[in-house]
Amino acid sequence: MSKTITITGGGLTGLSLAIALRKNGVTVALHEAGSYPRHRVCGEFISGVSRETLETLGIAETLADAHLHRSVTWFSGDKLLRENILPKPALALSRHLLDDRLQKLAIDLGVEIHTGSRLKMNPGQAGEVWTAGRKPAKGEWIGLKAHIRGISTTAHLEMHSGPRGYLGITPVEDGWHNACGLFRIDKTITARHADLLTAYLLKNGNAALARRIAAAEWREGSFTAVAGFSLGLQAHTPGLLSLGDSHAIIPPFTGNGMTMAFQSAETALPHLIAYANGSRSWPEACEAIQRQLAKRFSKRLTSAKLLHPLLFHPAAKPLLKHAPLRPLLNLIR
Repeated sequence: MSKTITITGGGLTGLSLAIALRKNGVTVALHEAGSYPRHRVCGEFISGVSRETLETLGIAETLADAHLHRSVTWFSGDKLLRENILPKPALALSRHLLDDRLQKLAIDLGVEIHTGSRLKMNPGQAGEVWTAGRKPAKGEWIGLKAHIRGISTTAHLEMHSGPRGYLGITPVEDGWHNACGLFRIDKTITARHADLLTAYLLKNGNAALARRIAAAEWREGSFTAVAGFSLGLQAHTPGLLSLGDSHAIIPPFTGNGMTMAFQSAETALPHLIAYANGSRSWPEACEAIQRQLAKRFSKRLTSAKLLHPLLFHPAAKPLLKHAPLRPLLNLIR
């Protein structure tokens, strides 16, 4: 009989890992603090994930009808900076729909899902995996997301940058567009709730975009925000196996955050199966997972960290405008 794997956090990493483990005969209990379906702060633009990764996790069909996006335009302030075509299409589907599909598939496979369940960290406990997203930190960033409709865009992904952050707009299902931004926290902004989105855009020099978004139809309940987090590797908790955003958060401009969530689950999968089947101890499994996570993600995290400040520096505009796309993508994929 296999040992049970307990997963804390029912986002992309936790759900896809739970599904893959169950498809391999492992008993899984998953605890999610919220409920399904729900909106999350996420660009909903999956760039760089392979079909092989999705099939390894057993979730390819949940993304079968995702939009395929290739064209990108980048604006600095309200001025067009560059236009590009991605070498491979990205997938676009809302987290509201994708998470719901994944949790239903997990339940059908026999995953024991507990919603409204917020477990505490339990470092050193064998068989426990932490995928509950960003860890508490005194970070400088705020993330804002909403679904809007009735807005025209110049490409499949429209990126808008400024001195304090950036925002991307991309179509998802049912005519909705995801509008998701990352900004440095500005305590002089007094707007509240959904008004924060346009307030940060105005402060960032994206006045034309702010007017377009304010005039659009907003999907009820879709506005979400997270604040006070840091990018890059997250604070390490000794003895705790952390995956997905709990392990590292790559800057959103890369379009690689959702991909890394799936790849984290894929990386951990064989080692967790070996532990559950008794062929590897928990410390051995955790050590192997951490080693492979570092090997798989270190280059792109370091590259993204170096490139990220350039998005806000006026002197870097020529570089942003003329830098070749494929070498940049190779650094952050």
